Amino acid sequence: MLDFATALANLLAAARRVREFEHLDLLAANGRVLAHDVISPLAVPGFDNSAMDGYALNIADFNSPPADFLLSQRIAAGEVGQALAVGEAARIFTGAPIPAGANAVAMQEVCTVNDGRVTVTMPLKNGANIRRAGEDIAAQSVVLTAGTRLGAAEIGLAASIGCPTLPVVRPLKVALLSTGDELVEPGKPLAAGQIYNSNRYALHTLLQTLGCAVADFGIVADDRAATIELLTMAAEQNDVVITSGGVSVGEEDHVKAAVEYLGSLDLWKIAMKPGKPFAHGRIAEADFIGLPGNPVSSMVTFLMLVRPFLLARQGVTALDPVSLPLIAAFDWKKAGDRREFLRVCV
Repeated sequence: MLDFATALANLLAAARRVREFEHLDLLAANGRVLAHDVISPLAVPGFDNSAMDGYALNIADFNSPPADFLLSQRIAAGEVGQALAVGEAARIFTGAPIPAGANAVAMQEVCTVNDGRVTVTMPLKNGANIRRAGEDIAAQSVVLTAGTRLGAAEIGLAASIGCPTLPVVRPLKVALLSTGDELVEPGKPLAAGQIYNSNRYALHTLLQTLGCAVADFGIVADDRAATIELLTMAAEQNDVVITSGGVSVGEEDHVKAAVEYLGSLDLWKIAMKPGKPFAHGRIAEADFIGLPGNPVSSMVTFLMLVRPFLLARQGVTALDPVSLPLIAAFDWKKAGDRREFLRVCV
């Protein structure tokens, strides 16, 4: 059997990155993958500004507190004040530009105001409570790297540098097929020997979560000609074709023979539990992935193998799932020679 790490490495080595991209408005870019680095055309902040509500002053105007200053002006966010003269202070609010001549901001909690004058009761250091220009982002620096999956933080960051659109990889087109005459769609009555098709809905949802454009081909009958026809159509229209079930060598399992007839197929027995049977191949220019029919095996192999493969095809750089080291509150005495993936609650 192929060990899990080798199987994943082989799969990722076969992942061909989608090169086509489009520019989308920020509000339409959520969940998409960035195609190119984004470089900031400006510094953020664009000017020295106050980090809090208080009083802008020059610390050279006093040796030790308390120190008394003439209140010469009031500067709110969005306004530009006048230069300070010796002995003057400006009432200033969070985000407002620091006036010329000031080199510190005294927070309002350490100041008292009376008859147009402000008294500072605490010592200040040069630059106190001032956010310097470019402190968050330097002009011409890379703020978002290609391969980043865009979310609220990334889109907000793009907006903060005045970027109205972002270059994003086109959605990966994935065809999804279920195999087996025993499958029935939810809502329909079950005949003897039939089961509901849960894989279709679980896999469809997982693909949507990854930002794929899903073409759902439903259930393909256990018939060689029908399987070849549907696989041909799916491969012509999509980047990846995924099936669940039907890749074994039984008389009613036609997917294996159909894929080998149309292209190429590697059948892997992976040393993982659940999910030992797994298939990867090509039909024309489309990748083919055959998942086990068992719902748990299908989901585990998708999450651990197919998910990073699809992300790599989209150009995503962060492929590993989020992991949390925790102490298990149970013993596992059935460990075998395969890597096991257990369902737990945190």
